[in-house]
Amino acid sequence: MEALQVGRATLTWLNGGVNYLDGGAMFGVVPKALWGRKYPSNEKNQIELRTDPILLQIDGKNILIDSGIGNGKLTDKQLRNFGVLEESTIEASLADLDLTIDEIDIVLMTHLHFDHACGLTTKSGDGFQSVFKNAVIYTSEVEWNEMRNPNIRSVNTYWEMNWKPVVEQVKPFQEEIEVVPGLKMIHTGGHSDGHAIIIFEDNEECFVHMADIMPTNAHQNKLWAMAYDDYPVTSVHQKEKWMEYGYGKQAWYTFYHDAYFRAIKFNESGNRIDLIERKRYEYK
Repeated sequence: MEALQVGRATLTWLNGGVNYLDGGAMFGVVPKALWGRKYPSNEKNQIELRTDPILLQIDGKNILIDSGIGNGKLTDKQLRNFGVLEESTIEASLADLDLTIDEIDIVLMTHLHFDHACGLTTKSGDGFQSVFKNAVIYTSEVEWNEMRNPNIRSVNTYWEMNWKPVVEQVKPFQEEIEVVPGLKMIHTGGHSDGHAIIIFEDNEECFVHMADIMPTNAHQNKLWAMAYDDYPVTSVHQKEKWMEYGYGKQAWYTFYHDAYFRAIKFNESGNRIDLIERKRYEYK
């Protein structure tokens, strides 16, 4: 598993699964002649996307950023339609670090789409139960409200089985919350109305987790928004704001979906000055 040290924070990428989605949808109005130079696609025009949570260890706390695509929850049709070739093995990843799911203290949900939230719950008899039973789960109030009352568009990704079993664990926040000193969740909107990003600062060191406003390294261009974004203009403006912020701090940018890079550090001009590649190996 790849790891990164940023100040007093240790980041480790877990195995949350992989799916393949249409490249055109992932890059919206951007022509393939442009995005195809930055991110490869297969013969079906699909691109590989990880759904890998980041274990964030700070001040003795075990914190997860998002929860993976889950295991054993998707129907055969959903597995096919979403191009899921591998489901989550979070418990095995944690075991490799001598941790268990019961030792997760906090889960930071950037948003609650199925590919980020299915890992929150697991099948139990005829129903579902919480996976991280001892964790406080943070998400924006806007996102939490829509999760429980989805509209005609979002009903396809906000599923009852992902929220009902954890309702007592969720602590919604409004515009911003400091989870531990230096670690903030900030409501941005854009990809979803309640979408949030995560920023950690420790003296001169910083990482920015843009979540699905910048799902892959190929989405660095502030104008490149996904067709999946509910509010693409908001995504553009928020990306512009937080990329400029991170560039000024020479921050690391971390990824949940990127199949090729775990994190990239940019300088003030937005040029790469360091990176962590994802190891291309088979999970068991």
